[in-house]
Amino acid sequence: MRILFFGTADFAVPCLEAIVSAGHEVVGVVTQPDKPSGRGMQLSASPVKKAAERLGLSVLQPRRVRAESFVATATDLQPELIAVAAFGQIIPQSILDLPKYGPINVHGSILPKYRGAAPIQRAIMDGETVTGVTTMWMDATLDTGDMLLIEETPILLEDTTGTLFERLSGIGARLLIETINGLRAGTIERKPQNSDAATYAAMIKPEDCLLSWSMPAAQIRSRIQGLLPKPGAFTVFQGKRLKLHSTAVSEVQTDAAPGTVVTVSRNLAGLVVAAGQGTSLLLLQVQPDNGKRMSADAWANGLRVKPGDKFDADAQI
Repeated sequence: MRILFFGTADFAVPCLEAIVSAGHEVVGVVTQPDKPSGRGMQLSASPVKKAAERLGLSVLQPRRVRAESFVATATDLQPELIAVAAFGQIIPQSILDLPKYGPINVHGSILPKYRGAAPIQRAIMDGETVTGVTTMWMDATLDTGDMLLIEETPILLEDTTGTLFERLSGIGARLLIETINGLRAGTIERKPQNSDAATYAAMIKPEDCLLSWSMPAAQIRSRIQGLLPKPGAFTVFQGKRLKLHSTAVSEVQTDAAPGTVVTVSRNLAGLVVAAGQGTSLLLLQVQPDNGKRMSADAWANGLRVKPGDKFDADAQI
């Protein structure tokens, strides 16, 4: 099948590789333009562009896929199917209408929940226990098209966005190939989404990364896990940021004000901090601003942190 692929982020790379491995003809790979990154702000190619070049595929990088010139280019490629994963632009209906077998999107949630840019992060941050991948027949709005195939996976206690991302991207690649095969065979039924049950997974913003100690400890830990490995959740102590890595919900019940250090213990290899509703969080591994990741008790000993000290509950971004 002649397939025009749209993708930008790492999540899309296994999908592209699976299409090639399945023997389909990729007539073009559409990805976002190179962007400045790093300290030197040098132009950097997207993960999908790097994968496409490695696979010897033709790369297209329009600034706007709605531009008439790009619509004409896509039309000339005569795709039989369009496959989209983590692309980053809304594709116009004039392009979506081109392929015989449809425009297919691979989305990292169980739709209609978590439409939008950050479904994996938001599912963990919200404390969900199950998520998955949905393939859908695209329309020109955000993640609202008819559902095709769905595969679920549990969100494990130890999962971060990094570990869940790897699992879902593999599921997505496999589900995409099953979807392509099913569409060609005419065995897949389109199922409209229940828009009344829809939720939105907004892009992660800097303010999402600042922890509020007034939340219960389980919610704080979910937020931390959902923001790992990047950009990371942080708190503020003595005016300096502290990124939190490994944590656990503590069994300690306390009436101390949220953000108060309850205990500092070598036996626990960390420190217990009061959270909302009488709960507490055990900090195990932390990273000072501009510093290296270390055990929480080593960080606490270095600053002589003691019970009664407080993290800044009113810190600002």
